[in-house]
Amino acid sequence: MAGVIAAPEWYASVSGLKIHPALLKVVEETVCPGTGFSPSYFWACLARLTAELRPELEACLVRRDELQAKIDGFYERCRASGGDPAAPEMRQQCKAFLREIGYLEEDRGPVSVATQFVDVEIASVPAPQLVVPSDNARYVLNAVNARWCSLFDALYGFDVIPSTSVQLGAGGVGFVLQGSDATGPAPPSTGGYNPLRGEAVIEFANGLLDEIAPLAFGKWSQVTRLWPKFVGQRQQLELQLQSGDTTSLRIPSLFVGSVGSLGPPNATSSVAAAPAKLPALPDTGRIFLKHNGLHMVLEIDRDDPIGRAALSGIKDITVEAALTAILDMEDSVSAVDAEDKARIYSNICGVMRGTLEAPFVKDGKSFVRRPNQDIWFRDEKGDAKSLPGRSVALVRNVGHHMFTDMVVTADGRMVPEGFVDCLVTTAAALQDLRSTGSIVNSRVGSVYIVKPKMHGPREVALTSSIFGRTEEFFGLRRNTIKMGIMDEERRTSANLRECIRAASERVFFINTGFLDRTGDEIHTCMLAGPVVRKADMKKEAWIKAYEDANVDVGLHSGFQGKAQIGKGMWAKPDSMKAMLEAKIAEPMAGASTAWVPSPAAAALHSLHYHRVDVPTRQMQLAMRPPAKVEKLLEPPLLQATLDAKAIDEELRESAQSILGYVVRWVDLGVGCSKVPDLSNVGLMEDRATLRISSQLLANWLHHGLVSEQEIRDTFKEMAKVVDQQNARDKAYRPMSTNPDGSIAFQAALRLVLNGKTAPNGYTEFTLHEARRRAKAAVSARL
Repeated sequence: MAGVIAAPEWYASVSGLKIHPALLKVVEETVCPGTGFSPSYFWACLARLTAELRPELEACLVRRDELQAKIDGFYERCRASGGDPAAPEMRQQCKAFLREIGYLEEDRGPVSVATQFVDVEIASVPAPQLVVPSDNARYVLNAVNARWCSLFDALYGFDVIPSTSVQLGAGGVGFVLQGSDATGPAPPSTGGYNPLRGEAVIEFANGLLDEIAPLAFGKWSQVTRLWPKFVGQRQQLELQLQSGDTTSLRIPSLFVGSVGSLGPPNATSSVAAAPAKLPALPDTGRIFLKHNGLHMVLEIDRDDPIGRAALSGIKDITVEAALTAILDMEDSVSAVDAEDKARIYSNICGVMRGTLEAPFVKDGKSFVRRPNQDIWFRDEKGDAKSLPGRSVALVRNVGHHMFTDMVVTADGRMVPEGFVDCLVTTAAALQDLRSTGSIVNSRVGSVYIVKPKMHGPREVALTSSIFGRTEEFFGLRRNTIKMGIMDEERRTSANLRECIRAASERVFFINTGFLDRTGDEIHTCMLAGPVVRKADMKKEAWIKAYEDANVDVGLHSGFQGKAQIGKGMWAKPDSMKAMLEAKIAEPMAGASTAWVPSPAAAALHSLHYHRVDVPTRQMQLAMRPPAKVEKLLEPPLLQATLDAKAIDEELRESAQSILGYVVRWVDLGVGCSKVPDLSNVGLMEDRATLRISSQLLANWLHHGLVSEQEIRDTFKEMAKVVDQQNARDKAYRPMSTNPDGSIAFQAALRLVLNGKTAPNGYTEFTLHEARRRAKAAVSARL
């Protein structure tokens, strides 16, 4: 919890607060203009919010520590008496103890969410959700523009289409990978576009269309031409096959509109008698299909090299992919001071108001990335219609445990950072709510804030109070600010229904953040015994109960048609073939959304929502018996002694992962990194994965599986590996040459050595302190 500090003399004084000039400037020049509220009013609101609700926030943090101390004592007594905390006979005893201390709260029976004014992208249409660090404007724009993605680019640029020796020797021109700076590398090639890979992409696309938009007869690979045709008062899609026959969609209603010059095969003979040859005039246009609530756009252009290679003239399929995007202020950013937060706040305001731009240079040419405009077309009745061009933006604020010295109260105490985040996020959305911005984010007039790291119903109720007071300050309709509940802390999981009850008129999603949840599981059970290896954690009883219970509680609370039930992140951004095979399990498990790391991943994951009818699947799952809380509370302890080789492997893997992430966080300010593992497979790392690795080693250190000296020696060994993996980065500062003098190395080591006593196992405090020291060291050298 934050102590008393002395604000520097150069801080500005407004409304009884001392404010860092960088934050003051962004509020005056970016946050408040166009809202109808003055900066002084903004600061007065923050002062009131802090005075009213900081005492409750601090009481919640004290409660966390009290409960953890009691749980530690319970496990110490159990082990001292010769008991096994993981034994089946301990389940009821553990449950009774947790209920006695108030960790498990009274079950007050069924709850039904009553959230109103939720956009259909959240309430009704299952689809991927892209999470992006909000400190990088280009990445933010990539994310909000990832509502519409090129399927051909995603297939061609990744391992979904296997490379062959023949393909690698082919050359030519063609695909330009959309957003290639954000989606990962294409397979190796010697000469630009590879026509054999292109043919494989077209074959995949034809097979997909046969699956989700089958023809009345014939196959999509046989289609030579497509055009809309009025039948009565509505258009239908007509298709000509190689044979000269015409066919249509088996389900005509899948066709919802078109754009462009897509005429019949000829003007002199009937369609049925039309010859099976390419049209004299090249077709150019777009065919809009809609399946399971998601659109697919067939891009037809016979002048394009890809269109010429496809019999149908389809040069690409634009898929509706990430309907929602989380702009993250938390785990995936490195924001430690007012300058960092000012950049984030500027980006949030820009994307909400449609003014965000990101200049960049590609192939020697200058470009400017901007938010996509809406997409217009003529529907099946001939009426002009539009589709949103961008994902609905959600904003993840920081957790209740974070305080910031960019604002200090008159009594010298830091302000809760989440209070500032909430006010800025809401102010950024005011132009959208009033239709004075250049684009629309929420078409129903809501603001979506994802709140992480909440422990139990009391903290959810606190968040609701923060949102309520913010609405009053800005004159908004009650419950305008919607709440996303991250089910990523053990006490929230165990009391999820009561958490939903505390926000039943605001909640718009629950999400199983299994990475942070695993870190909290290890920390909560720190003294129960040594935990299993990371790779074995998903086999444990608690995690299946956790994933199932999240869906069960959401469905039984009436989320269907009102709110999202979400699943976590795919952590291998270059392994799209594996994602395409594995991530379909999430909609099959009842999730209406799941997290992806890139536009390409969003494009490919969207196929799962075509293949799984999520509402029907949810109705099936609602009939099963709900997951039991006893399973949820089983600690993931080792049941057999690990040999020295297994221990050393885990120690090396974890040390390398920790160092690989921390060094870029601390030295370079990169909050979310693709860190190569010991096999040089790139894995997405953020503070959640860091929490797991550091807590696991802290647990093993406490229980004697590894010694402090072994940890120190292994970290020095792995620092050499990480240095070598980053050798091509000119901004990188090696750790292995002077580990004692490396701020990043020492921070990584402290995360493990002090992990047992870190509040809830959080890594933020150590990382923030180290990053600020690193920034100060750089400034001192200038």
